[in-house]
Amino acid sequence: MSEDRDGNDSGDKSWLEKIALLFSSDPHSRNDLEEVLSIAAENEVIDEDARSIMEGAMKVSGMQARDIMIPRAQMVVIKAESTLEELLPQIIRSAHSRYPVVGDSPDDVLGILLAKDLLPQILSKDNSDFEIRDLLRPTVVVPESKRLNVLLREFRENRNHMAIVIDEYGGVAGLVTIEDVLEEIVGDIEDETDHEEDQFIRKISDEDYFIKALTPIEDFNEHFKTTFSDEEFDTIGGLVIQAFGHMPARNEVTTIDNFEFKVINADQRKIHSLRMRPVED
Repeated sequence: MSEDRDGNDSGDKSWLEKIALLFSSDPHSRNDLEEVLSIAAENEVIDEDARSIMEGAMKVSGMQARDIMIPRAQMVVIKAESTLEELLPQIIRSAHSRYPVVGDSPDDVLGILLAKDLLPQILSKDNSDFEIRDLLRPTVVVPESKRLNVLLREFRENRNHMAIVIDEYGGVAGLVTIEDVLEEIVGDIEDETDHEEDQFIRKISDEDYFIKALTPIEDFNEHFKTTFSDEEFDTIGGLVIQAFGHMPARNEVTTIDNFEFKVINADQRKIHSLRMRPVED
């Protein structure tokens, strides 16, 4: 490899010059920044993890709460009239740390219950005066169009971890947590309550399932006794996109064999989650 008069490798100079050229004026697009990161990663100035996190941070700035929220149908909520004996099995089964508490309807969110706030009640010998409303934390409400970078900043500033997402009519559309936002930046965050078998497929009812788009076709076939081919695509998301023939938007529906797939969450580049139900011939 040739060297310049200062003893620097010309190859090193070339990529440094590329970076210098890109930053010689204000970047005009996200592609400019992504090219800088690509060059830096290729030349081991930063590692791939750092590059992925930086690109994730840029991606989040262009996303909204509706893109990653847990849809209303998949929310685990607690009814305000529940007794301690009634709600404990639900909390143990779902293993979440926070729960929206609702009144007369799912749109009537009274507050957020932290599982840890129940510990004194559990240890108490007398729970005859238990009232769930006394334990509720304030509800943070955001519109579906809330930008994720703004939401993350507000989560941090206000020390909140969960927000209820509402639609244009004021009804509950879903919920979003700080973990959901962070996972868009750094990738999936798993904890000791995550179960391997529940990562991709979750049963909602006898004939209704929540399916992550990254579910391997092989796993889907094993779970539902199907024979979808995995020669062209590895995931259910890829198979569904092929069925649509285009990148689908939220709430679009397609049928593959005897299964109906409805898009729950998607952005301009990929599908995140689906709702599936078997249909008769």
